[in-house]
Amino acid sequence: MSLAVEIMREQIQTTGGLMAASGLVTGTSGNISARVPGEHFYVVTPSGIPYDKIKKQDLVVVDGSGHVISSERRPSTELKMHLAIYNAREDIGAIVHTHSTYACALAVAGKSLPPILEEMVQLVGGAVPVARYARAGTVHLAAAAVEVLGASNAVLLANHGLVGMGRDLDEAYQVCLVVEKAAQVYAMAAMMGRVEVISPEDVQTLRHQFLHEYGQPKE
Repeated sequence: MSLAVEIMREQIQTTGGLMAASGLVTGTSGNISARVPGEHFYVVTPSGIPYDKIKKQDLVVVDGSGHVISSERRPSTELKMHLAIYNAREDIGAIVHTHSTYACALAVAGKSLPPILEEMVQLVGGAVPVARYARAGTVHLAAAAVEVLGASNAVLLANHGLVGMGRDLDEAYQVCLVVEKAAQVYAMAAMMGRVEVISPEDVQTLRHQFLHEYGQPKE
């Protein structure tokens, strides 16, 4: 395989370790994928292997139809959802799917996460919607996620978990971290009896500033 594929495999292996260590997943739950820059391939985590056991060669390379190009492993059972999101959103370069506690609580309650924290708005682009329930690994779940996604970089899957997206793996992982934090803050604020939501105008401004003014220029 190409150097780009091998680099992406290494990055996904690293992100999987971070995801497990941060408590966003337990055991073999969750999954990760990324587009291979300049190629019509995707790299996705294998099905049923703990993140601390995954080797680079275990990471599966697939084409846009989900056909395995490289690896003797089976790809994640959520591959259909990953590919559906990539097809719907050309701006998405990576996807991280987690089962973190507070995000799952919202998903079980069927409650979307409103834009309550600036860091959440900057990364996600606004509220986090909830997709209707569909069984894991099915085309129905893939359709449900895309159905509500819009321009958001995150979606809650009813009775299941969270899908975070970004331009690259680091951003997708950061989306999952900040959504879990915001979900916890939302639960605490609701118990206090008041939740202040950031206005649509400020959401738009914060997102624009993050995309066009935050960080350092690319060399």
